[in-house]
Amino acid sequence: MGLDALIDPGAAAGFAAQVLAPLRELDRKGDRELVGTLRTWLANHGGWDRTAAELGVHRNSVRHRIGQIERALGMDLADPETRMRLWFALRWAS
Repeated sequence: MGLDALIDPGAAAGFAAQVLAPLRELDRKGDRELVGTLRTWLANHGGWDRTAAELGVHRNSVRHRIGQIERALGMDLADPETRMRLWFALRWAS
């Protein structure tokens, strides 16, 4: 039995929508690609260089975007629990 079997899909989708709403709004207003940057950065365990290479941008662009994400969400991405919650939100996002 995996974790997904323990979580109600509707509740998971609602959580994801609520958590990621500020980033999606900023992404709609411009071409920041904050949701994609966050997903890639988390998948690369916060590695600036690997994230930049995968996204095809300079590492300073990644740093800038992560700063934007922290401000938009009012979260500190240095906190492992915060990163875990965001990873689950990204996983459950529709």
